[in-house]
Amino acid sequence: MFGAGGIGGDGGLGGGGDGGAGGAGGAAGLVASSGGSGGAGGFSQGGTGGAGGDGGKGTMLGCGGVGGVGGSSLLGDGGAGGNGGNSGLVLGTGGAGGAGGQAATNNSGPGVGGDGGHGGAAGLLSVGGNGGNPGTGPTLGGAGTAGSSSPLQPVFSAVNTPAEALLGRPLIGNGANAAPGSGQNGAPGGILLGDGGAGGSGGPGHVNGGAGGLAGLMGTGGPGGAGAGVGGSDAAGTGGMGGHGGLIGGNGGVGGAGGAASSGTGGDGGRGGIAGLLGAGGAGGAGGAAVSDTGAGGTGGRGGTAGLLAGLVGAGGGHGGTGGFGHTHGGDGGAGGNASPVSGFGGAGGTGGGNSDSTGTSGTGGTGGNAGLLYGAGGAGGDGGFNDAPGGTGGTGGHGGDAGWVASSGGIGGTGGFGDVGGGGGAGGDATLLGCGGIGGTGGYGTIGDGGDGGHGGAAGDLLGNGGAGGAAGQGATSGAVGGDGGNAVTIGNGGNGGNGDQGVTAGNGTGGHAGLLVGQMGIDGKP
Repeated sequence: MFGAGGIGGDGGLGGGGDGGAGGAGGAAGLVASSGGSGGAGGFSQGGTGGAGGDGGKGTMLGCGGVGGVGGSSLLGDGGAGGNGGNSGLVLGTGGAGGAGGQAATNNSGPGVGGDGGHGGAAGLLSVGGNGGNPGTGPTLGGAGTAGSSSPLQPVFSAVNTPAEALLGRPLIGNGANAAPGSGQNGAPGGILLGDGGAGGSGGPGHVNGGAGGLAGLMGTGGPGGAGAGVGGSDAAGTGGMGGHGGLIGGNGGVGGAGGAASSGTGGDGGRGGIAGLLGAGGAGGAGGAAVSDTGAGGTGGRGGTAGLLAGLVGAGGGHGGTGGFGHTHGGDGGAGGNASPVSGFGGAGGTGGGNSDSTGTSGTGGTGGNAGLLYGAGGAGGDGGFNDAPGGTGGTGGHGGDAGWVASSGGIGGTGGFGDVGGGGGAGGDATLLGCGGIGGTGGYGTIGDGGDGGHGGAAGDLLGNGGAGGAAGQGATSGAVGGDGGNAVTIGNGGNGGNGDQGVTAGNGTGGHAGLLVGQMGIDGKP
């Protein structure tokens, strides 16, 4: 009945091959809910950037999800943007198409920017989604087409004409997209109904992407523009912030992807937009990659905060963006967005960026967003980034978000990244008053060395609840790793079980958490 569709995952990194495609957003519930945004396409060094995922569809009363931005490429073509999801059948807005990815981000050689995604179709009392902006590069990609309009569009046009003359803004309709390469902000949507326009991607003289436009009373905030990729040792542009969602209904806009860099630092992803009253926070943009031996990846953007009453319709904070790949340092995943101050779940943290230098550092997974004050689960911590260099260590998983006061659990800690030595799992989030601590993350796989240690379980609620179980140690090829300790109970409740250790001479088990002061049992130690 209620509930926002899930956000599609970002596509993976492509080395000499193509970047991975972003996942599709989930469909919305029937009423007052929006489809999930599509995931961003993955970056490619020598091939084509990955295609952005399609946005999830609205169902009856709600907005379609925004298509994911296409992945950029250092030497090849940009990926195509994902298509926006269709509007709800009765009322809503079609999702905007995702922008095409940037081509030839080192500013040399041939390359064609990715095509923008197509906007989602309108319903009866609806507006079709804007087409996605074309990706920039030596040759500009094609712009996406706008979604089909409502059969009542002639009526909308008639009421818009005097409103625009008087107020400078239509009553019903989407804001215009800013031009590609301009770094300008998208225009606001119609006062009553309409999505914000997309921010323009960065370009020469203005490398940062523009912010997405504000939505109207109902509508989705515009996607932030992608930061410009740069050659040489300069830092790439930062992605623009997603626009604010509609005052009553509509999700925050997706943050723009950070630009890719040759020898400098990849740009940070833009922050997801803040939602309206009943909407979910926008997803943070992916951090830009850096492909030289001296470059570091950009940090993923933080997820947007959910609307004040979003928890009542199953909406929560936006997911954090994936950190960018870097040789010296993979970018950290963006933190998940917090839920409404009243109730709802926190967004998941973004995955840390990969690394391919044995002396470098893989990105840490983003911290999960905190739940609403009254009830709701904390967001899961993001997984740590991989390290594929000889002797390299995977990144640490992110910490789970903290829970609401009543009948809620802390978020699960992120899994450690794989490497010759696995990264440690993230700690589970803590409960607050009545609830259980989050489970600690599993340690990362160690290909020729130790696996990563498991994350510690989160603490139970102060009055009632069990501590979270410690995460299992990651599998390794040598001496083994230690399981995480179980979380402690406080007043009434059981301690969490300790995580199992890996097999090996020095492997160790996690210790069970303490029992509650009044009633409860000690957690069971993990097995070595």
